[in-house]
Amino acid sequence: MESKVSWEPERYLKYGSLRLRPALDLLMRVRHDSPRRVVDLGCGPGTVTTVLAERWPDAEIIGVDSSAEMLARAAAAYPRLMWVDADIAHWRTDVPADVIFSNAALHWLDDHEGLFARLAADLAPAGALAVQMPANFDAPSHRSIRALADGAKWSSCLSGARMGSVMTAERYWTLMSSLFHSVELWETIYWQRLQGENAVLEWLQGTTLVPYLARLDEGQRAEFLAELGVELLRAYPVRAEGDVLFPFKRLFMIGAGVR
Repeated sequence: MESKVSWEPERYLKYGSLRLRPALDLLMRVRHDSPRRVVDLGCGPGTVTTVLAERWPDAEIIGVDSSAEMLARAAAAYPRLMWVDADIAHWRTDVPADVIFSNAALHWLDDHEGLFARLAADLAPAGALAVQMPANFDAPSHRSIRALADGAKWSSCLSGARMGSVMTAERYWTLMSSLFHSVELWETIYWQRLQGENAVLEWLQGTTLVPYLARLDEGQRAEFLAELGVELLRAYPVRAEGDVLFPFKRLFMIGAGVR
C-alpha cells in the first residue's frame, strides 16, 4: 500500500460498528489467556486496539500504523495505549509478541508468504497470529471500481492504484500450516444494511477508494465519484425500505504455536 496516502478517520468510522464486528468475531477465537505483549498491526483509528486492551488489561498493547491521520485520532481517543508510526510491511517487534492481531490491513501488502513468515518469527513460541482480511474483490462494487479506473478516461490518472488482494483460502491454509502447529481458517459473508444516499459509495470512500482518490485532484475526484456512484446504484439498488444490502465476504485465520 502507498504509505503517503491520506486517510480520513471520521469517514472510516462512519460505519464503525459494521467495521468492528469482524474484528470481534476474530478476537473471540483467539485462545491466549495471559499474553504479555499484543500488537495490533494496521491499527487505524485504534478502535480494535482498545478492545484488545479490554480483553487483556495486563498486557502491553501496541498499535502500529503508517497513517499519521489515523494515529492522531487513535492517540487522542486512547492516550494510555502505545502507538507506533511505521510501515506495517517492514515493522519488526524488538521483543517477541504473544499475539499479533491484524484486522482488515494485510490485504494491502504484497508477498504474503514472506510477510506471514516474518510475523510468525516475531512471535513467542506459544504465540498466536490472528488475521482478518476482506475477500470480496470480485464483488460488483470492486469490479465497478476496476472497470472505471481501467477505462480510457481514467487509466492515465489511476495507473498503479490498487485495492489490495488476497490469495485463495487453500493457499493460506498451506502457508499457515507450515508456520504454526494449530490453524483455524474460515470465511464469513456479512449482509450489511447501509443507509444514506449512495451508501455503498460512502462505505468505499472510507477504505477501498482511498488510493484511487489520492491520485486525483478535487474536480477529478468529484467526477470519478459521480460516475462510479451511477454504477453502484445499479449494482446495489435502494430497497423499498430506503436502505441497501451490501454483502461483504471476509477471510479469517488464526495460527497458534510457532513451528
